[in-house]
Amino acid sequence: MEAGNSTVLLQFLPLGLSEDPELQPILFGLFLSMYLVTVLGNLLIILAICSDSHLHTPMYFFLSNLSFVDICFTSTTVPKMLVNIQAQSKGISYIDCLTQLYFFIFFAGMDNFLLTVMAYDRFVAICHPLNYLLIMNPHFCVLLVLMSWLIVFCSSLIHILLMKRLSFSIGTKIPHFFCELAQVLKVASSDTLINNIILLVATALLCVFPVTGILFSYSPIISSLMRMSSTESKYKAFSTCGSHLCVVSLFYGTALGVHLSSAVTHSSKKSTVISVMYTVVTPMLNPFIYSLRNKDVKGALGRLLSSVASDP
Repeated sequence: MEAGNSTVLLQFLPLGLSEDPELQPILFGLFLSMYLVTVLGNLLIILAICSDSHLHTPMYFFLSNLSFVDICFTSTTVPKMLVNIQAQSKGISYIDCLTQLYFFIFFAGMDNFLLTVMAYDRFVAICHPLNYLLIMNPHFCVLLVLMSWLIVFCSSLIHILLMKRLSFSIGTKIPHFFCELAQVLKVASSDTLINNIILLVATALLCVFPVTGILFSYSPIISSLMRMSSTESKYKAFSTCGSHLCVVSLFYGTALGVHLSSAVTHSSKKSTVISVMYTVVTPMLNPFIYSLRNKDVKGALGRLLSSVASDP
């Protein structure tokens, strides 16, 4: 069936993590818990940064944006999976699948760019501390975020427009727990050469370039840290960089693991399980990484919770 003909009737069937009926309640409870922790944790980070004037700096401005994007990133996949488990149905309509695809690509791309921008922010703060406030002024910070949103918006839209030209069979099975672009392209009934070329180009734009930017930012950072004579200054710089590096390692490490496992083992089930790490687990752990390793964030969270508890 052509995608343009009677799209209301066209449905996909994501196979999920397991087809075992006995595992469904466990999976439902596990993913519901992780989703609630992700939303609550990242929301607390945003509220703490907004409510504490000490955290109104470029670094925490980017962190609040990252927390917001992580909430949206997880919300594109987990709620639909929970609904399917509860309703004991695997179907997702053609329109819903395209919508999920668009927002997943969009927020995954934003994660990439925000992590890169945060690396650049640390580079300026450590390597050019005297000019930090001049370079990372509020207008420039907002511009960096807006440019990231614009680039990712255009990239995501191109993928969806190209998807509209493909044809699929009714009830096509997707070996994943959501509509993941590469997996959807594999089950298309028509030629996907152009889509795959654009996917490779987008991967270079949204993954390779940001990773390269992060590596180039941290090379002079490490050199500057090694030259610091003050232990206190070195520890303070390392604490903020360490949190960022942990998040970067988690996000890119697990995403790379998905692609390597699919290339080596050709097991869609293993790739699906590993993909849970960067789609669900990493956004859940980000607030803990930044709050546990950063005394400023811990202090702001403590003051926020104290003010909430003291209100009648």
